[in-house]
Amino acid sequence: RTVLAMQNNYEGPAAGFAMVVPVPVVLQKANVKTLPRELFAKVDQLDAPRLVEYWEQDPCYVPPPAKSVYYDRLESAGAARTKDKADRESGVKVEARFSVGEYDIVILSAKDASGLEAWLQQEKYAIPPGAAPYLRPYVQSGSKFFVAKVDPAKVVFQRGMAKLSPLRFHYDAENFSLPVRLGLMNAKGAQDLIVHILAQNQRYEVTNYPNVAIPTNFDVTDKTKGNFGAFYAALFDETVKRHPKAVVTEYSWDATTCDPCPGPVLDEQDFLTLGADVLGGEQDYHSRSNGGFTITRLHARYTKDSLGEDLYFRAAPPIVGGREMVQEGGKLEQGAHPDQTNNFQGRYSIRHPWTGPIACKNPVRGVWGEPPAGSNVGGTALTRAQPVADTAFARRDLALASFATNVPAGNLLGAAAAAPGPTGASVEPAAESDAGGPGGPPPAPRGCGGCNSGAGSESVLASLLALVTLAVVRQRRKR
Repeated sequence: RTVLAMQNNYEGPAAGFAMVVPVPVVLQKANVKTLPRELFAKVDQLDAPRLVEYWEQDPCYVPPPAKSVYYDRLESAGAARTKDKADRESGVKVEARFSVGEYDIVILSAKDASGLEAWLQQEKYAIPPGAAPYLRPYVQSGSKFFVAKVDPAKVVFQRGMAKLSPLRFHYDAENFSLPVRLGLMNAKGAQDLIVHILAQNQRYEVTNYPNVAIPTNFDVTDKTKGNFGAFYAALFDETVKRHPKAVVTEYSWDATTCDPCPGPVLDEQDFLTLGADVLGGEQDYHSRSNGGFTITRLHARYTKDSLGEDLYFRAAPPIVGGREMVQEGGKLEQGAHPDQTNNFQGRYSIRHPWTGPIACKNPVRGVWGEPPAGSNVGGTALTRAQPVADTAFARRDLALASFATNVPAGNLLGAAAAAPGPTGASVEPAAESDAGGPGGPPPAPRGCGGCNSGAGSESVLASLLALVTLAVVRQRRKR
């Protein structure tokens, strides 16, 4: 079963708008509904390429000894009143809270390692600065966190010791495809197409065009902060120039986590609104939701003369990349690489090396985080990851070299194959992957696989939620 939601950026009078989308079956009113624009914006923000800003921490910093638990009794009531807001902003959720003996225990889930570190510090847990890199692998794997502190009241002291509404419709079909050619009939310029695919534990790519991962995980100049859209447009255009007709993979990650997070992640209600409610019914969704939804973001830019076929999709093996993972030799990982889980994103960093004194015998360099205490960074510092927005309408007159040097090339993922015929299915993974080794068979998609689609008949269906954003780009007049 495919659930397709579409949002169009349209310029012109409302009476002149028309959307024509081929579907494989006759749709009834029950198959169609509108969605809130805010949810589309939430998805687009979550999987968009992102800009981050880091400062190198004091290489000679030595964390102070943990304070006595006695001081926990001195916390102000005002701090408690701001706790819920801080929890939401940090991406930390308290799953459970209870006491055992003299211990106050919380069970946490976290969406972002830096947010978890900030929450723990705000809640007065004695953790050393720079803990995020150590917490990160556990956050990415979906671990929960058992955290305890002592209630001083229960301790015997001795010696003082948190526009146009999108349309959604669903149908059953053998092929997973997106009909885009009709939209090119009256196109006067380029079109930007962004496809967000949600499937249980499964990444997707196109079958009939080359697939390439966006270059990721390299440093950019401070100029990028005020021109992130222009920088990313230049990077995207250069990637497509090197790989003509390629569809670019910009993101592949569990939709309930992110690191760094540009905004909130998707929750159960979001999945139901986007279409999980029709993947066998809401009750069935709850019974089989032991596997998380992976969100894949694909980006194509084309004209009426450059696109010859509709887009067909297939399952693809997991990839990782764009993380603060230091490899042998002290360099960050670059490009997309095969792995057991999907953790790939377009991420670009502005870094400020330590400029203060280094007066210790064994300085520790390369620890990055928030501005050091006492530093004067002004009001332009990025306090969270900044997602790129409206790339279709970004300036395209700034050179990529003005933002970064030694930009790595995007690496090919799956090669193009012939588009399937009217009755052919194409949800098999690529036989080979240029991301560093053979693709191999991915795990079977969870969801409606093997479910009954009619009385007495069974079919293997990938449960897919596809969100499409189409922006028609009008050519700008030269000044």
